[in-house]
Amino acid sequence: MAERVLTLRELNRATLARQLLLERKRLSPTAVIERLVGMQAQWPQAPYIGIWTRTTSFRHEALERELARGTVLKATMMRQTLHLVTRRDYGLLRAAMSEMISRGESAHAKSLATSVRALAEAGPVASADALAQLEREHGLTGIHARRAWRAARVHAHVLHHHETALWHGRPEGRFVAIEEPEAHDPLEARAEILRRYLAAFGPASRRDMVKWTMMHVPDIQRALDVLEPLRRFRDEHGRELLDVPRTPLPDPETPAPVRFLPKWDNVLLAFADRTRVLPEPYRKTVIGTNGDVAQTFLVDGFVGGIWRFENGRVMLEPFATLAPSVRGEVEDEAERLAVFLAD
Repeated sequence: MAERVLTLRELNRATLARQLLLERKRLSPTAVIERLVGMQAQWPQAPYIGIWTRTTSFRHEALERELARGTVLKATMMRQTLHLVTRRDYGLLRAAMSEMISRGESAHAKSLATSVRALAEAGPVASADALAQLEREHGLTGIHARRAWRAARVHAHVLHHHETALWHGRPEGRFVAIEEPEAHDPLEARAEILRRYLAAFGPASRRDMVKWTMMHVPDIQRALDVLEPLRRFRDEHGRELLDVPRTPLPDPETPAPVRFLPKWDNVLLAFADRTRVLPEPYRKTVIGTNGDVAQTFLVDGFVGGIWRFENGRVMLEPFATLAPSVRGEVEDEAERLAVFLAD
């Protein structure tokens, strides 16, 4: 039987449905973070806006409570970038990415993990203090010390202090040691994480999975073998797309409401081919050469412009002239976002 071809619009609606961008849900911050398999957190306010745009009745304090309790952690995860993840998912993700993490660690950096963990267990530690200890005890300076500190703290489960992830996060880097997570078999962990990825972002190609995880193709393929049987489709370019059973594929004409996205929102970064949400003509405007990702808004499911918050107002920069009815919907949503940002 020939594999079904999914149009760009079908992929768009499937992605929006799974990303909670077709309809807001009444979910807790931890439920959203787990459903999305983590949320980008280089900019402290980004996860708050990302949760607000996907849920009903969200307040900043709800996420800050989970951060203070340690049920949500700020850690270096997918693509070696900062994410908020739940404590339950942290161990699973670390196991899934163990081989990738190990590739980035020298034997020397691993040997420093015990020393770094001991320092952090004595209390929150600043990067400057850790670098001073690495110089004092191991003779490391400059870029060698910074690389060793980064690799050692990842290996030692020394994570960003929760206060750096608050709405008004402290800019200085402080780190704390957390309990070592429960052990997972790496192959089984990778299979589970890719199952979750497909549920949240699929249908997707193997190239998409590589882009999201930075794992090697053989590691991904072995994990996919564990997940079989998978659903198979083709996109309009003939590329194979994989999916897990019982996940939504909405009608392509399903109405998509205006949604505002924060910097580095997952939905713009989880694919090799981003055109399912981000039209190619706008890609270089949205994603800078330095990796910065602008704040955007969606119109009919696709990025239609960028926004910024100034003097208590959300300022709009649409990429094309908006029809009056669409402009009204965008401005109404912008006003709701402004209230949230100013709260």
